[in-house]
Amino acid sequence: MPVLFNSSFGLRLTPKQVVDEVIRFMLAEPNRRYKVIIGTDSEKTSGDLADFVTAIVVHRVGNGGRYFWRHVTFDKFYTLRDRILKEVMLSLEIAQDVFDEFSGQQTPKFDFEIHVDVGENGPTKTMIQEVVGMIRAHNFEVRTKPDSYAASKVADRHV
Repeated sequence: MPVLFNSSFGLRLTPKQVVDEVIRFMLAEPNRRYKVIIGTDSEKTSGDLADFVTAIVVHRVGNGGRYFWRHVTFDKFYTLRDRILKEVMLSLEIAQDVFDEFSGQQTPKFDFEIHVDVGENGPTKTMIQEVVGMIRAHNFEVRTKPDSYAASKVADRHV
């Protein structure tokens, strides 16, 4: 079953179609600064189930942006640590797919980041070094709270 993302227009898009939309958005104002960001958030539901939402955000810095999201449910999540690690793995998988789709495309310059829903305050503070290391090992830039808005704000809206 293919991975499909939702758009604000009610469309269901493949990662390639999302990248096409992101490029179209950037080419509308090619002289602006852009960030393409991947972020995942999750919420434990009944029993050992957890809902995960991954967002792909294109941010026209200083002037809004667009985003796309997908929702999946997995089971066997008993701890917060398990969920956070799954969030990171989902973000890395999508980031690699999206980054590969950008290869060879003519686009304005953009920064590419992964946002993680961990921060210095709260129960996730002990995981910061671990998840940042995982993401950097894949050669991606990483942001944590309070700068991880793609995970903690955008994806969080749809969990």
